[in-house]
Amino acid sequence: MLLVETPTLASEVTVPLGQGLPTHEELEVYYPPKFTWFQLKLFVNSGDLGLLKRDKKLQIRYDTWAQGIKAKYGSMVNYLLEYRLRWGQPDKLSLLESAIVDDDVETPSDSPDVFANDVQMYFEANSPRSLICIIQNDWPYSVPLEIEHTLIWTRVPILPPPHLIPSQIAETLPEELRARITKRLEQDGIWGFTGNVEPPPSPSLLPQYLGALSEWGITMDKLIRSSEGSADEEALIATAGDEIRKFIKQRWNEAEWETAWFVNPPRLQSVKGLAHGHVFARKKSNIEVEEWRSHESAANGTISN
Repeated sequence: MLLVETPTLASEVTVPLGQGLPTHEELEVYYPPKFTWFQLKLFVNSGDLGLLKRDKKLQIRYDTWAQGIKAKYGSMVNYLLEYRLRWGQPDKLSLLESAIVDDDVETPSDSPDVFANDVQMYFEANSPRSLICIIQNDWPYSVPLEIEHTLIWTRVPILPPPHLIPSQIAETLPEELRARITKRLEQDGIWGFTGNVEPPPSPSLLPQYLGALSEWGITMDKLIRSSEGSADEEALIATAGDEIRKFIKQRWNEAEWETAWFVNPPRLQSVKGLAHGHVFARKKSNIEVEEWRSHESAANGTISN
């Protein structure tokens, strides 16, 4: 008689609760996701990126860990620069694995040191690999277990000062419009979506789903977000995310991945002084891959084989 061994389910019996960086098994057992993929996309698209939360118990664990890190390195930025971030190299330190193997990812070839000249630099889709470090978030937000929470760290600004949009664009704008754009970016940050066939959830749905944030005391009257502006203003806001959007499309093939991405505004940045963007990435099923290809073929007027 052939005996089939039953896989051991992760539980508090089989997964001990540790300290410091959490493992995937600990996230599953002790910090189960509070939000669905639909809710995450809705919160990203709500206009207030402050709705994106880490599990409260995991936040306490993070705060304890961060105290030790700051005591050892002097600051979180020092820890990142001296230890965690390996510019231009694959992430070998994360306890949380990614389905994307960096060695297999096509990245732009390195160029001469951009800091050797006086040109003001900012993040671009083809920025040299030596300016970028892509890692899994060691302390992910409360996302479904199949969602990867990836961080794109860069040595140059994603939202370049002083206007948070490229200077060649900012210089062409009337002063009043430029000031409005800067104010909105300072408050709201930027966000977007890739690989989605359907539009992201409308912010109008937020009242129906805000109950998922009740333990954080979030209510509609506490949201911090800008009113929709003119068509020109909205187009300029979208322009601010052009380069990181292009970069994300290059790394996360839209046929195979759906993403929701964002760059926090200064008021929400936990590590100030070091630019980074967040990407929630979901690997598509084979059926979804075929749906995307059919969708793209229809959009391009071609026939999918």
